[in-house]
Amino acid sequence: MIQVNATMPTGQLQELKDGEMVSHNTAELFANKKVVMFAVPGAFTPTCSVAHLPGYVVSADELKAKGIDAIICLSVNDAFVMAAWGNAQNAENLMMLADGDGSYTKALGLEMDTAAFGGLRSQRYSMIIDNGVVSNLNIEQPKEFEISSAETILSQL
Repeated sequence: MIQVNATMPTGQLQELKDGEMVSHNTAELFANKKVVMFAVPGAFTPTCSVAHLPGYVVSADELKAKGIDAIICLSVNDAFVMAAWGNAQNAENLMMLADGDGSYTKALGLEMDTAAFGGLRSQRYSMIIDNGVVSNLNIEQPKEFEISSAETILSQL
């Protein structure tokens, strides 16, 4: 499992942007930037839609004012679902990135098997990545939402 002070693994994440599929290499995505990335078990799910994502949408300007270059919402969903969810949540200031096959989530060691709910998904977490290195990591216990919020990240900056 990824730890504080570890370098982020290299991988590909997808984004549907202006109707075009864009593949992001994570080495380039995190290079020379300070990034907040948070992951959710699934787009359009209750806690993710009511609390987790909206907190980052509301706090985007404040995060950027504290030196954050990009805010990434990651989920093991496809890019079409992530784009639709971002549009429904007014998340235009966030990057809604898809880890369609879960390979990046597995590389982080933050996958979980939700069985009939959706199979392989991501654990709920948030992190601060500074030039490709994890400086803060907040991993939730299963079915919890206490430490991966935008408020927690703001307090860590």
